[in-house]
Amino acid sequence: MPVDVDHELEVLQALLDGSPTDADYLLPVLQQVQQRFGYVSPAAIRFVAQAFNRSRAEVYGVVSFYGDLREEPVGDVVVQLCMAEACQAVGCRELARHAESSLQVKLGETTPDGRVQLEAVYCLGNCALGPSVRLGGAVHGGVTADRLDALVHEALTTAHREAGTVTDLTDSSDIVAARGMPCTVRVFVPNDTAARSVGADAVAAAINALGLDIAVVRNGSRGAYWLEPLVEIDTPQGRVGFANITAEQVTALFADRRLPNADHSLSIGLVDDIPWLRDQHRITFRRVGIIDPLSLSDYRAHGGWAGLEHALTVTPQAIIDEVNASGLRGRGGAAFPAGIKWQTVLNAESATKYIVCNADEGDSGTFADRLLMEADPFQLVEGMIVAGLAVGATRGFIYLRSEYPHTIHVMTRALRIARDAGVLGSRVMGTANAFDIALRVGGGAYICGEETALLESLEGKRGVVRAKPPLPARSGLFGQPTVINNVLTLAAVSAIVAHGGAHYAGFGVERSTGTMPFQLGGNVMRGGIVEVPFGITLTDLITRFGGGSYSRRPIKAIQVGGPLGAYLPESQWGTLLGYEHFAAIGAMLGHGGIVVFDDTVDMGAQAEFAMAFCAHESCGKCTPCRIGSTRAVEVIGRIRRGEAKRKNWELLDELCETMELGSLCALGGLAPMPVRSVMKHFAGDL
Repeated sequence: MPVDVDHELEVLQALLDGSPTDADYLLPVLQQVQQRFGYVSPAAIRFVAQAFNRSRAEVYGVVSFYGDLREEPVGDVVVQLCMAEACQAVGCRELARHAESSLQVKLGETTPDGRVQLEAVYCLGNCALGPSVRLGGAVHGGVTADRLDALVHEALTTAHREAGTVTDLTDSSDIVAARGMPCTVRVFVPNDTAARSVGADAVAAAINALGLDIAVVRNGSRGAYWLEPLVEIDTPQGRVGFANITAEQVTALFADRRLPNADHSLSIGLVDDIPWLRDQHRITFRRVGIIDPLSLSDYRAHGGWAGLEHALTVTPQAIIDEVNASGLRGRGGAAFPAGIKWQTVLNAESATKYIVCNADEGDSGTFADRLLMEADPFQLVEGMIVAGLAVGATRGFIYLRSEYPHTIHVMTRALRIARDAGVLGSRVMGTANAFDIALRVGGGAYICGEETALLESLEGKRGVVRAKPPLPARSGLFGQPTVINNVLTLAAVSAIVAHGGAHYAGFGVERSTGTMPFQLGGNVMRGGIVEVPFGITLTDLITRFGGGSYSRRPIKAIQVGGPLGAYLPESQWGTLLGYEHFAAIGAMLGHGGIVVFDDTVDMGAQAEFAMAFCAHESCGKCTPCRIGSTRAVEVIGRIRRGEAKRKNWELLDELCETMELGSLCALGGLAPMPVRSVMKHFAGDL
């Protein structure tokens, strides 16, 4: 159907009327245009370019760079299959082949009738419950071929374009007020992405439908994803858990309209006594799964704001001294000492400074950022304010990946609640200190997890890596001194400031101080978040906490550190999980993501995927990454086909060295790591 350009321009004018045209609003405006029309047309590009005083080429460059922005309409239903390593470990390739056969379409294309767009995505942050699929705003976990067919059919037949629209979060006080009577018993049903992906929303609705005098609290998950949906009931002895509950089991769970207890056949006893949780040492995740995520009173009752209140009474240097004493290093992968970065920004002479939270958690096997933001969002808010006080910044940005629609929803509400309560704004907690946070959503580009590409994206540009120096701490966002830390780093700050850096440094091993929320995903029996001090081994994590492989087959390889991390054979699983210890064996901890593969994995295919992923996600600025990864995919293909093996093996080794030494950022520089690990430890597969 021809586009009515006049009508489109009229809608665009209404959409942009009164909207800011500062550079950092360009990507959000383009996202709004796409949300309204389904794509960004040439007419929209011209209109937006004029509104932002940019050339059409600049705006088109942004549209063409980000995977989320479309230049032409797609099907009524967009089906996104997670094809990242954690889902590969549990059969996403087979699921993709089924989808292509069932829908008669290839990945990246639209069905002949124009109704369904089938896409690959990397990744959905549901790595402990794969294979995962997203339709509209809903993520579905543990998807089988039959389940996928049913989801697509449901999406096509529903009256709404999006099946599974994100539901509104409701805290317990809202429910009490609605009933007009006090509720003495609280029933907790997790409301995070992973729990919802396996039916938690339906469970909560079924409990509410019983009409009992209880308060259903949508808490965040405990991170024990192998137990989800996990229903917990408050008792004088503690919270009693009921695992893997379905909506159909709710009536039996509350038989005779009575509350179940620890003697119930579906009970797993007191949740805090489960060894998987009891044996952890949670500092950053101490409130996760326990509190109502959007209740300020609940947050305070469990130790929230203590760090900020202390920070408001001391000097900026005193805050940084505690961070230095803690030994806190960046949890996003680079492991750079946070205190040094903060000190640099504090010492910089500038009237304007920024705090930027890198929440573009794109590595397969990682979901800790997502869980923390969905289950304890005010902890991130508190950490960012403390960082602002420490360096003299009054404005912060959270750059959150678009693949996390529910996280976006939760953080949007959390920021509004904090602002309304006077925690954010011109007078933080009634003091003369000002600090506010803006949420920005990424455009589907993995490279924007690299700090300088992220800054470019925030400035309304293509997410292309910057050359360093200058470092962002000296010249970052809009050329001003900028602290860039990831979610886990900033979230750890509140506890460090509240309890002292020395207390935090008392955990861990050597220069790897504190705790790390390790994320167990892929082919593992008990997947989820395990927060323990540095110094544990992979063997201990995978056997004691993970319970071995989900398939019950022998484990062949474990990838640590995301798609750029090494594949480790059994001989290396005894290495202590610490930054220097892993560097010594040619590996890295990265963001703490751990993906398990059983003995059916084809390590040659994993090596090929590593380079193909780099080629797909490269920003294209430097030749070693852009060209090297493409050539490496071709060379690996020749090796796997048995063509001139020795010659191509040597060529692959040279390509890896060139990428390692010559790439501008870690994407190209680290992409050879998984390939080299396969060459060294799994040469037979390659």
